[in-house]
Amino acid sequence: MHRPCAVIPVYNHEHALPTVVAALRGAGLPCVLVDDGSSPACAALLEQLAEHPETHLLRLAQNQGKGGAVMAGLHQAARLGFSHALQVDADGQHDLGDVARFLATSRAQPQALVCGYPQYDASVPKSRLYARYLTHVWVWINSLSLSIRDGMCGFRVYPLAATLALLDSARLGRRMDFDPEILVRLAWRNQPMHWLPTRVHYPLDGLSHFRLWHDNALIAKMHAKLFCGMLLRAPLILWRRWRA
Repeated sequence: MHRPCAVIPVYNHEHALPTVVAALRGAGLPCVLVDDGSSPACAALLEQLAEHPETHLLRLAQNQGKGGAVMAGLHQAARLGFSHALQVDADGQHDLGDVARFLATSRAQPQALVCGYPQYDASVPKSRLYARYLTHVWVWINSLSLSIRDGMCGFRVYPLAATLALLDSARLGRRMDFDPEILVRLAWRNQPMHWLPTRVHYPLDGLSHFRLWHDNALIAKMHAKLFCGMLLRAPLILWRRWRA
């Protein structure tokens, strides 16, 4: 059965969040909001939004980072009985007009991870754009594949059974390193992926939690760790793909 929801990690995005949640509700999608240690003002807004019967609120006692919040949200979605989860950023950067297209693709290919690859407008910071290209190269190296179109875009529909099997067996990065790492690790497991273009702009409320030096250092460390893991797993990865 294909029963999707949206998982939204939230850390002080109270200005953009109501618009994001309204768009998802308009698409008929239940929402799992993950309060990642937000301010009192944002926490109060989350309580208000969660009064809607199709909106579920999970509070984390301390800030876990984007990856930690997404992983907590995916586990909560499974506990609530959902089969798939659309990861959506709370700052309004994703084009929620694409929700129906992503869900239709997931419904047609329920075993696949449906991933967005971004089509940027002029609002994208140039430093972020150029840094992405370096990440793309390392993702291709570490996955032993050119099939991953974009490692950083967090607009994805996860099949929860396969995703949680990975999360329960590996320790993934809990901050901005989460998005590329989970793709590489799922690619190692021969996880089917389907890629769709989607427009991205930065961001609706003007607030980004990406820390240029700190998060890029985390991502570089993650790529180094994955490179060592890829070298150890390369024969098994290539054998699985040959069999497939």
